[in-house]
Amino acid sequence: MTIVLESASAELIANVVLCPFEAIKVHVQAQPHFAKGLSDDFPRIYASEGLHGYTGGLFRYWAVIYHKRREDCSKAQQLTVTCLAGYAGGSVGSIISNPADNIVASLNNKKAGSLKLAVKKIGFLNLLTRSLPIRIMLVRPVVTLQWLFYDSIKILSGLPTSGHLVKDTEEEERAQSHSR
Repeated sequence: MTIVLESASAELIANVVLCPFEAIKVHVQAQPHFAKGLSDDFPRIYASEGLHGYTGGLFRYWAVIYHKRREDCSKAQQLTVTCLAGYAGGSVGSIISNPADNIVASLNNKKAGSLKLAVKKIGFLNLLTRSLPIRIMLVRPVVTLQWLFYDSIKILSGLPTSGHLVKDTEEEERAQSHSR
């Protein structure tokens, strides 16, 4: 599972990094006299289309590839989305909680006597980045597996996966009766 998630991360990063070069390639193929090379094409695309000129194709590409209604997805595909959401959530959660974790570690190790002193000793940049890669590598799989187990149990129980909205029929009926 970790290999699949790491591959997905690599694909996402590659898409984002390579998108501007793909935009240049498309411009050169469609309009051969548009520019002479990379150093000439980058400023011309930016001048004519702004940043969207480099990234516009990326979002269309993702929309075509990944746009599917939930009802049209198999249970395995729904669980894959659950894993990707857990993977992203684990990364974001690690980034958000890392400063507090660094402060608590400093206080517990008696390296600082107060919160203010701990922040001062650690330093702002270190507060945000110290031990972050390790934290992400540890937390991300745990959160991913939690969501995978949770949605797998829901599927085995005959329930829909996470993100399924169930409308409350009584609430709808009340809203309709009030509007009459």
